[in-house]
Amino acid sequence: MNTEKATARRLTAEEVSELGLQDEIFVSAEADGLPLDCYAPAFLTKPGKNFEGGSFTAKTVFGEEIHVLPDNAEERGIWVADKTGEEIEVLQSAGVLLNLALFVPNGNKESLDSLYAAARDAFGAGIVQRWSEEAVAVPDVKVDLFEEPARGRKNTNNQNRDRRALDIYPTRVRFLEPSEGWKFVVEPHKEIVDDTPTI
Repeated sequence: MNTEKATARRLTAEEVSELGLQDEIFVSAEADGLPLDCYAPAFLTKPGKNFEGGSFTAKTVFGEEIHVLPDNAEERGIWVADKTGEEIEVLQSAGVLLNLALFVPNGNKESLDSLYAAARDAFGAGIVQRWSEEAVAVPDVKVDLFEEPARGRKNTNNQNRDRRALDIYPTRVRFLEPSEGWKFVVEPHKEIVDDTPTI
């Protein structure tokens, strides 16, 4: 966990109500109930002027949504950088969470266990963890993934298509999302043959 000192001051609810979405603030770095004794850079999820009672909602740069009542002395409040303020600890980085889908040819329990052991050796036994595990037998084939407008007419030519990814395995499609207003089309992989005449 990497932190650095910052000079900041705590804002009142009235001061927070004058902030916009672009103003950088600091809120508690607590994540999913994990108490961290420091602050995280954040931004309000809606302009402070839209505050109608209840709590202000801020989203940290780590993706956590925090609900704060700035005037509540029992909470850690909302802070803003200020050279005349006091020193606080600000969380700069806390690692990277990877969600991995691994394709293991001829995969069996022994090969998965050895893969897991190798990852733990590389990064540390306390770092690499299995959050969820789903072993699915998949065909060792490749597909082409296209996007086309969600309301596209059938039997139209391919002009509206956009090739999203080449040479991917069918199971990877489950982890991708189409662009807004588009849908995925999965077809058997076809090698692209460049028949441009060469000299």
